[in-house]
Amino acid sequence: MRCKCTDAFTFVTMEKKIINTNNAPAPIGPYNQAVSFGNMLFISGQIALDPASGDLVKGDIKAETTQVMKNLQAILEEAGMDFSNIIKTSIFLMDMGQFGAVNEVYAQYFSTDAPARETVQVAGLPKGVNVEISMIAGK
Repeated sequence: MRCKCTDAFTFVTMEKKIINTNNAPAPIGPYNQAVSFGNMLFISGQIALDPASGDLVKGDIKAETTQVMKNLQAILEEAGMDFSNIIKTSIFLMDMGQFGAVNEVYAQYFSTDAPARETVQVAGLPKGVNVEISMIAGK
């Protein structure tokens, strides 16, 4: 039996595009701040670097997390997105005992429909920071 197909197939070419902004820290290795592919955005892990001075934001974990979230926000804006576009987040902590404080800052950026997420404790992070966050977004 032969199938008679009446629907046409449409092929869409997706383009890989590098996203970088001066409003977030420059990469400290061979990677980009983010890469978009089709309607998806993959944001590299961000740490508490001040993009203006290049200095680490030190102090308590809330100050670090706030800077990380500002860096992520700048990258999202450069890509024409915001936190409502976030699908998945990965949080890396040096000390899981700081989870509550990080979560308190993080929650301020998601008013409704928080994304999927994992939070893990790691043995070390770049530049000795306490928190790093990466995100995946979609339009």
